[in-house]
Amino acid sequence: MKQTKYSKVYRIIHWTIAIAFFLLLLTIFLRLTWLNKFNVAAIIQDYLSSTDQVLSQEQLIVLAKKIRQPMWDWHIYIGYVLVALFSIRLILPTLGQMKFQNPFTRNLTIKEKFQKWTYLIFYVCVLISLVTGVIIELGPKETKKSMEEIHVLGIYYLLAFIGIHLAGVLMAEFTNQKGIVSRIISGTKIEK
Repeated sequence: MKQTKYSKVYRIIHWTIAIAFFLLLLTIFLRLTWLNKFNVAAIIQDYLSSTDQVLSQEQLIVLAKKIRQPMWDWHIYIGYVLVALFSIRLILPTLGQMKFQNPFTRNLTIKEKFQKWTYLIFYVCVLISLVTGVIIELGPKETKKSMEEIHVLGIYYLLAFIGIHLAGVLMAEFTNQKGIVSRIISGTKIEK
């Protein structure tokens, strides 16, 4: 029996990046749904109308933004964590700890090329999102609007990648790579 392993470093990086993406998606989901500034402003207005107090729509929006700001601060903090994690992820192949997904390697099957191209495109998109996020926070104010427009597009590639990734993992688990899920969790799988 041959044992296939994912290193502890690989598994830690994989799962911390996955958790960071989940938390980022959670903050985006909350911002677009329950903590949408218009929903929060409507809740405040409902309450104020029962107390015979009135605020303008602009005042309600400002107050709503202040209420949800701590949640959005977490989006920024997690973004900084993701910058650090991806920096580590990009450095590790040079230290021999993780392999670089090279789609130009010879003798790859179409499936392997698709996998490697998917990862490469994903990493480029993540890099664009991280750079635009840092520029939004630390860059000049005049670039903020254009960077936000690019940064917001990240939700689309992220959801697409998660869907493709999960579908690929499930296909692999139930076809030719049985145990791939247990290997990424525990690091080992015994093959016959």
